[in-house]
Amino acid sequence: MSGLDMRQREGLLKGGKRGSAVSPGNPAQSLVYLSASHQGELKMPLGSKSPLPAEDLNTLKKWIEEGARWPTDFAMNARPEPSWWSFKKPVRPAVPQPRHSDLVANPIDAFVIAKLEEKGLTPAPTADRLTLVRRAYFDLLGLPPTPEEVDHFLKDTSPNAWANLVDTLLASPRYGERWGRRWLDVVRYADSAGFEGDVYYPNAWRYRDYVIKSFNDDKPYDRFVQEQIAGDELWPDDLGLDGFYAVPPEKLEHLEAAVGTTLFTFGPEIQESNMDLRKLRYERLTDAVDTTGSAFLGLTFKCARCHDHKFDPLSQKDYYRLQAVFAGSTAGALPVVTGMSTSHRDENYHTILALEEARVAYWQYEKQIKQRVMKAKEKGFSAEAVKAFETPMRNRTEAQTALAAPLDKISHGLKIKELLTPEERPTYQKLVQKLAEAALAVPQADASHQVQYDGFFDVPSATILKDLPEEMVPATYVYSRGDLKTPLTRVEPGLPGALVDDHDSSDFPMSPGGPRFRKQLALWLTKPDHPLTARVMVNRIWEGHFGRGIVATENDFGHQGLPPTHAELLDWLASEFVRQGWSIKSMHRLIMLSKTYQMDSRFIDPADEKIDAPNNYLWHMNRTRLEGEAIWDSIHEVAGDINFKMGGRPIMPPLSKPELAALRIPEEWVPPADPLEANRRGVYILTRRNFSFPLFDRYDMPVNAESCPRRDVTTVAPQVLWTLNNQVAFRESERFAARLVKAAGNNPSAWIDAAWHIALARAPSAQEKSEALSMLKKLDGISSAKRDAEDPLPAELATIGTTRADALTKLCLTLLNLNEFVYVD
Repeated sequence: MSGLDMRQREGLLKGGKRGSAVSPGNPAQSLVYLSASHQGELKMPLGSKSPLPAEDLNTLKKWIEEGARWPTDFAMNARPEPSWWSFKKPVRPAVPQPRHSDLVANPIDAFVIAKLEEKGLTPAPTADRLTLVRRAYFDLLGLPPTPEEVDHFLKDTSPNAWANLVDTLLASPRYGERWGRRWLDVVRYADSAGFEGDVYYPNAWRYRDYVIKSFNDDKPYDRFVQEQIAGDELWPDDLGLDGFYAVPPEKLEHLEAAVGTTLFTFGPEIQESNMDLRKLRYERLTDAVDTTGSAFLGLTFKCARCHDHKFDPLSQKDYYRLQAVFAGSTAGALPVVTGMSTSHRDENYHTILALEEARVAYWQYEKQIKQRVMKAKEKGFSAEAVKAFETPMRNRTEAQTALAAPLDKISHGLKIKELLTPEERPTYQKLVQKLAEAALAVPQADASHQVQYDGFFDVPSATILKDLPEEMVPATYVYSRGDLKTPLTRVEPGLPGALVDDHDSSDFPMSPGGPRFRKQLALWLTKPDHPLTARVMVNRIWEGHFGRGIVATENDFGHQGLPPTHAELLDWLASEFVRQGWSIKSMHRLIMLSKTYQMDSRFIDPADEKIDAPNNYLWHMNRTRLEGEAIWDSIHEVAGDINFKMGGRPIMPPLSKPELAALRIPEEWVPPADPLEANRRGVYILTRRNFSFPLFDRYDMPVNAESCPRRDVTTVAPQVLWTLNNQVAFRESERFAARLVKAAGNNPSAWIDAAWHIALARAPSAQEKSEALSMLKKLDGISSAKRDAEDPLPAELATIGTTRADALTKLCLTLLNLNEFVYVD
């Protein structure tokens, strides 16, 4: 209150408003001693009726008499121990010893069972093996197990059967696609910028592939974080400096690290901001800080943009110091091929020139035809209207624009194919043929197929962060209420003061090789004893398996977030995560081998429900619903036509006319020429910010303008309307039916057995089989609708007759609409 700073000796000597606090060698003239001993007007501690204990006063007095020396080994910037749990460094707790030790398979169970015993809760029994195998496949791969995979597990009676299954699934390339998709939610991944323009990010998919590969490789999480924050600064390299096709593995590793920084290049962006580069830069820095705070720190850092955080010890200055960390970086293209490879592009550049000339020739002829037609049309209009029409639009007056409007409308509606005379048609066809040949001549790869070009001859590149020259780095300011127009004080790069300890400075030093501030941030974030990084990630992994985290507000470990239900377990997992080399797969294995994970989800105990209805303390397993992508994948897996091709630019499966109508510009949705491409996994489908793929939109696709820690789960009518009526659902049901006929011939009883095993990983009950047979019989007697000649029945279905094929297709469609198909127990 008086401006007294007691952190350093100089502050004590200077004192506050009342003058010097300490007079070395003279306690009687030292305000701090007089106030503590209640010998003057000021009596400290404030509000106390008695002075400090005599022993403490004597210590203080003796220290002043001896010259008020400041020990050289005392941390000059010592900070008080944080009071909030998540800001304290994790301390590995002792594993508890619950009474029911028979329920403990590993330390996770010990913590959970101890908590259940404390709360008076009864744990559920272990789920049956059919439930467990289906649970494991969906959790780790996002796909249903095949009947063969189920049989293999059920027949394996060895003690290690479950552990072997977990290891097998973790080794599958499908694992990275499943858990990579979860991470993409966390980092607000999208292939376009959003807002009205929703401009395309051509290289964003390289980050998606980077994430999938990182999960499949079990890249240590600390390295994963470092690459995304500062891969280019920690491992600088450039493939363009290599003149050969065989690139050293180390360089490929460094390239991969740099691609990690693509994270900060596909944020939401207003296209019009490009007209104000200062505003655009501010928006990008804001997105960088918000994403870093949410994804890696699990904090609502964005609340400090306009003012000091109202609940957490994060100041507005902290916010802009983090902006300054990113201020020296900008998005730039990084070729992902060698210099020798790009030279082949130059060798073939003449093909691009030929294509351009073919286009010009075509346009000139088209213009000639349209001019001929318009001359004839102009005869029906006044001379003033014709003159207005022939005046370039930019030079027209308002009156001329109105006069020219009818002719403009006619001109825009002209279709050249309909205007050609018999004499003109051969020339037109020749130009079109030449244009097509020129387009086909542009190579996709060089003769040795060493280089794959992007689009029409673009050098394959990634969009990453690159450092600006120091002299070009703009200053960063704290802005009043976050308003770019009201800068207050300039700030330098640094860390949030509440999260650093005595061994770290919140200020970033200038390093000899350049500032590399993102490198310093990355290394600080991945310190083994960082209070948040490991906690936040193991909590995300836990949420992926149980449907909610130990901290249910996965992106808010602050005062407004929910407290951990099992605080000691969270700290034990965080320390174990670091101890096991930050291995994400090790965490999966640890969790899935616990008896807690293997509990039954259908266990009902009225006493437990009365104590803990939300199941916060895990007395049974949570039932979870599949996300839209997993539903898409499961439908295609069951139909037997899923395409497991990995990587590459995003695909756009065909949409119906009503679905296309939701697009501002329908032509922007470009379906693949190869029909098999449309059957790829959902993670590879284009993610636009202002248009969600219809199935994903129905099933709670997150708003990817910001980090999404956990998807909402709603139940609304449009969900079943899609799976009942959409063209994809019907087509895949038909292919599912064809798969059954191929496997079992014309045998309805065998169809039903196979259908249940394929779709639900179990045999049908007697009642289900009876009802399914009755349904088939009833539908088989109903005349089927006429089919389009361009959409014939699959060959297998044609062998059983149209009405029976339609009946079986509808039974398959029914299975795809069961709750059991989209829920995991």
